Amino acid sequence: MLREKVAPLQLNVKPRKKLVPLVRSTLRQERKAFVDENHHNEPGDLVVASYNVHKCVGVDRRFDPARTAEVIAELQADVIALQEVDQRFGQRSGLLDLNWIEKNTGLAPVGVVGIRDSHGWHGNIVLARNAKVELLAQFDLPGAEPRGALLVDLSLPVGAIRIIAAHLGLLRRSRQKQVRTLLSAAEAKDGRPSLLVGDLNEWRLGGRSSLRALAPKFGPLEADLASFPARFPIWPLDRILASPSNIVSRIEVHDSPLARIASDHLPIKAHVRVRRRNSEPEEASPDQVESGE
Repeated sequence: MLREKVAPLQLNVKPRKKLVPLVRSTLRQERKAFVDENHHNEPGDLVVASYNVHKCVGVDRRFDPARTAEVIAELQADVIALQEVDQRFGQRSGLLDLNWIEKNTGLAPVGVVGIRDSHGWHGNIVLARNAKVELLAQFDLPGAEPRGALLVDLSLPVGAIRIIAAHLGLLRRSRQKQVRTLLSAAEAKDGRPSLLVGDLNEWRLGGRSSLRALAPKFGPLEADLASFPARFPIWPLDRILASPSNIVSRIEVHDSPLARIASDHLPIKAHVRVRRRNSEPEEASPDQVESGE
């Protein structure tokens, strides 16, 4: 009996490029922290945080400023940049109880000027503990939608630092223009380090990323920790980037039960070594020189 030869079944399956971002997002969702292995957290590290509070409306659609303030207290940050702290329309009134936050955390607002009822500038505000404000600038960012940024030079017990707090636009071309504007304001004349903090609305790191222009000065760009959406974070929209990048020892997502419901973003925070960058070595006393200390 002759048997008919059957050709082996060939499946014409092509790799799907759309699966690659999904795999990356899944891996990113499992990664909660970036750690520079060359450093270890020290008592003198400055803790800096970023939090898009979503106008104090949680994922349960409740407007609850008290709950938002409790998440801010959980962070135990020395400096924090907040986004969406004001109403979007009408009076653009501030939504947080800043007095409660200062009383319970020590974080005082760096006051913006020229705005009657708002807490921040285009929804951005910087809060700091035990800080002296040496310079404050607020400026508009180019793009299709109204956006702005704050530049604050702070003198802190651990040293001096520049904070650039921003909330970038939803359109890539707008973000590219906004990044160029931020870069022009980033470098301080006195050599103090700078931190770019906020919701940068960019999840890519490749050739289409609007953050590529930051690479020569700011980092670590590879610390793309998922912070959005809060209940199942996939996209690394929130960033803390430093210039120089080697002053950042750790960046982590604050993933508490309260943070998962209080906003559609999770907060992030970083440990930054300001003292090593700013402090001059102490001169030895004559006694130390004689004793060889």
